[in-house]
Amino acid sequence: MERMAFPGVDELTDLITPATSSHGLDIEGIKITRAGRKSVVAIKLDADARPDLDLLELVSQEISTLLDAAEERGEANFGAGYTLEVSTPGVDLPLTAPRHWRRNRHRLVQLTEDGQKSQWRIGALNEEQTAVILVTTRKKDLVVRELEFTNPVHAVVEVEFAKPPAAETELTGLEYDTAIQWREDNK
Repeated sequence: MERMAFPGVDELTDLITPATSSHGLDIEGIKITRAGRKSVVAIKLDADARPDLDLLELVSQEISTLLDAAEERGEANFGAGYTLEVSTPGVDLPLTAPRHWRRNRHRLVQLTEDGQKSQWRIGALNEEQTAVILVTTRKKDLVVRELEFTNPVHAVVEVEFAKPPAAETELTGLEYDTAIQWREDNK
């Protein structure tokens, strides 16, 4: 049997999904870095309830077992070996999926739309998970808008050291339709 080359991102995703999905974890990224004869496989995992170090260690062991078994079966070839790094994504992960917005509710986000930057606080997603409520304060007035995920936007969570304004977090705590109604009532 001919051995396969070092697996790519898609092959690695297929190989590790049984371990990640059994723990309710989403694969947020896989990066393969060749370092001479050895390689580094860095996997970023996340979930609604942020995984702790014990869970990451457990899943890392399960992933390692799956990768070693694939190599033994001849389905993958890791060459001289690999280093496996399993972690959560940092705050610089762009918000590209509805789950990213849901997991960062109440947090401050920087949007770049049409080259313009603005800061908003993340509210609720609609039931279809196709749009999200955003809240900000402009000239002491609260502003509520909805962002459709079909609109091209770059969004990254901002690290915030001060306590968020209570009026903003009160609005981000509202359900989607209630926040839309608040906006209509406060025009």
